[in-house]
Amino acid sequence: MKKRWSFLLLIVLMLACVPDQRIVFKNIREVVIEGSPEGDPIIQGAAIFFNPNRVRMSLREINLEVFVDGKKAAVVQQRLQLKIPAQADFSVPVRAQLSLKELGLMDALRSLFGGGKKYEIRYVGYLRVRVHGVVVKIPVDYKDQLRLKI
Repeated sequence: MKKRWSFLLLIVLMLACVPDQRIVFKNIREVVIEGSPEGDPIIQGAAIFFNPNRVRMSLREINLEVFVDGKKAAVVQQRLQLKIPAQADFSVPVRAQLSLKELGLMDALRSLFGGGKKYEIRYVGYLRVRVHGVVVKIPVDYKDQLRLKI
C-alpha cells in the first residue's frame, strides 16, 4: 500500500512540472542565405518563440522539418542549453541546409532571382525543454507565407 502512494505521489509531482501551455512559435527573423561547399545553400536566422507559462525552462533540443509548398526543404536538428524566461519572447539561432533538389532547381532559382512568388512555409517537429528537472517534448506545427527574392 505504501508503494502505491509513493508511486501516485511521484506521478502527481511529475505532472505538476509539465508546462500548462505550449510554447508558441512566432516567426523567423534575420534570415540570411549563404552558399556551402556541398552546393545547397544554408539558411540561418533567429527563431522567435513565446513562453506563456509562469515557469522558466531550459531549451535542450530543436527538431524541425521545414516544408516549402508541401515539399520537404530542410531539417533543423540542434542540441542547446538555452534558458527560456517565463511569460516572455525568446530567440533561438537556427541553421539548416536547404535541399534545392527537393524544391526543384528551377523554382528555387526563379524565386531567388526576383520571381517574387509567395511560398507556404510550414515548420513541423518538436522542442525538448526541461522544467524543474523533467524533460518535456513540445510539438510545433506552424504555417507562414513567405516571398523569396533578392
